Amino acid sequence: LELDSSVYIKRTNSSKAKIRCTFENGHKTSQFFSLHPSGLWGTTLTENTAENRELYVKTTLRELLVYIVFLVDICLLTYGMTSSNAYYYTKVMSELFLQTSSDSRVSFQSIGSMSDFWVYAQGPLLDNLYWTKWYNNESLAAHNTQSYIYYENLLLGVPRMRQLKVKNNSCVVHDDFKEEISGCYDVYSEDKEERVSFGLVNGTAWRYHSEEELGGSSHWGRLTSYSGGGYYIDLKLTREESAEALQILKEKLWLDRGTRVVFIDFSVYNANINLFCVLRLVVEFPATGGAIPSWQIRTVKLIRYVSAWDFFIVACEIVFCVFIFYYVVEEILELRIHKLQYFTSIWNILDVVVILLSIVAIGFHIFRTIEVNRLLGELLKHPDTYADFEFLAFWQTQYNNMNAVNLFFAWIKIFKYISFNKTMTQLSSTLARCAKDILGFAIMFFIVFFAYAQLGYLLFGTQVENFSTFVKCIFTQFRIILGDFDYNSIDNANRVLGPIYFVTYVFFVFFVLLNMFLAIINDTYSEVKEELSSQKDELQLSDILKQSYNRTLMRLKLKKERISDVQKALQNGTKELDFEDFKNSLKELGHADHEITAAFSRFDKDGNHILDEEEQQQMKHDLEAKRVKEGQGKKLSVW
Repeated sequence: LELDSSVYIKRTNSSKAKIRCTFENGHKTSQFFSLHPSGLWGTTLTENTAENRELYVKTTLRELLVYIVFLVDICLLTYGMTSSNAYYYTKVMSELFLQTSSDSRVSFQSIGSMSDFWVYAQGPLLDNLYWTKWYNNESLAAHNTQSYIYYENLLLGVPRMRQLKVKNNSCVVHDDFKEEISGCYDVYSEDKEERVSFGLVNGTAWRYHSEEELGGSSHWGRLTSYSGGGYYIDLKLTREESAEALQILKEKLWLDRGTRVVFIDFSVYNANINLFCVLRLVVEFPATGGAIPSWQIRTVKLIRYVSAWDFFIVACEIVFCVFIFYYVVEEILELRIHKLQYFTSIWNILDVVVILLSIVAIGFHIFRTIEVNRLLGELLKHPDTYADFEFLAFWQTQYNNMNAVNLFFAWIKIFKYISFNKTMTQLSSTLARCAKDILGFAIMFFIVFFAYAQLGYLLFGTQVENFSTFVKCIFTQFRIILGDFDYNSIDNANRVLGPIYFVTYVFFVFFVLLNMFLAIINDTYSEVKEELSSQKDELQLSDILKQSYNRTLMRLKLKKERISDVQKALQNGTKELDFEDFKNSLKELGHADHEITAAFSRFDKDGNHILDEEEQQQMKHDLEAKRVKEGQGKKLSVW
């Protein structure tokens, strides 16, 4: 093929990107495709597969096989870092610290006031933190006083209790009530945070410490976000000393009207399953009065490479790093060739996302290992200090979340390699074609949706929890669409407007607007399916697999001889045999393209890619002569 002018070649991959190749003065090889090394890093974006469907399919198949190995490796890594024991560990700790009640039946979940908080802190909390004896009162460990919760979980260091306060007069009392109300404590915000010493003044519990001093971080509570500073006290190694410290705090009114939140932080470690459980119990004291308990329990694996399975994961990690290096080089080569046009394909963007997430995961894994060793070293030197694993547990959780998202994208990426199939193309083509219609209709949908959200918030926000905030209203309305909704709650809140809101929302949003989305997609799918059915069938992955299977059978002598195959291709009864028909017949029987081309060219005297009647007779005569000469049943070839 020789071209004297520029041509546009439309690639047959899923992105349908157009790549311009320039051929000048009869050159058969484009400079565009000479910039990259083929072979190890050859892909459909680096090989000149635009006009060679078979090369395109084979290259895609090779990419798919390599990617499947990578996918198996990343699955082993991700699932190898998780354990079903983590769920049961979290369950045991939550039941112990959240549901265990005192003699007055106050558990953490039932805390509703400051007095309830002190009952819990001086009772169930201390009882559950300090396990130093067996059920028959024998000492758990004669050589130390460390606590082993449930006899298996070591309490690391000592727990820490921290509170945040707001300033007095941080809000304004109306003139009509100034004589009756002496102070005003606003809702919490960092600019209204109290930072002066109070009470006994001396001691960490009475002096403010900044977030930087404590090495803490902000916490997103039920009501608002809280800073990592505040007034704190580290409890003691024994229950008796801790109880005495809490009694002093209670008597000296450590909690008062300005208190907005109290944090109780501690960590435990179970050597049997090599898991850390980092707990944070939070009690918020809103400006309305009362108390709102919440909690955060993170079960994470911070110490790696202990068991034989862990060392198998090490091998998987090494393989993973090799794969990432391989794909980084591959992306660089593709970027070098296609420049910014590379980012016009969603699959290429997904490639970059997976690689970036993987590189960040590798970096964090190294940081986590170093930091855990440092923290454990400090804890072993000073066992009576607070073990601050909150920071590491938070980032370990984010690391796990990132791996989960990365694995999700990695699975979705499989469609990149199988979407060239006509059947697989239907989904991507349907979504691509109806995207504009859906986007335009989505604007109308969300106008109505958010209108109902603000209506629900204003009508029921003061009485129904699911409508107490605008964000909750949005999720509640999605739940209505799915049928997960408590109708009685809005009916009790407003017996007139509640039913009207519900019926009109279900009618307009569910029955009308939502079904319009389905109608748009269904109509587009019908069009795409009709167009694809009228297109000429191209070489598919199944064809390549079938050819490979036939070649394997041929090598195992389970296939007819090549001469018989050629004779079969000639027995079509036509006066003229087209090269494409000849090639397709033999390819179905497992013969390679170059073999078929060589056999055909030998008898195509005039080079018109058509065997006339005379040329066909000559081929048949030569084939039969060779068969007789070599003997029936022996493999012969005309090429």
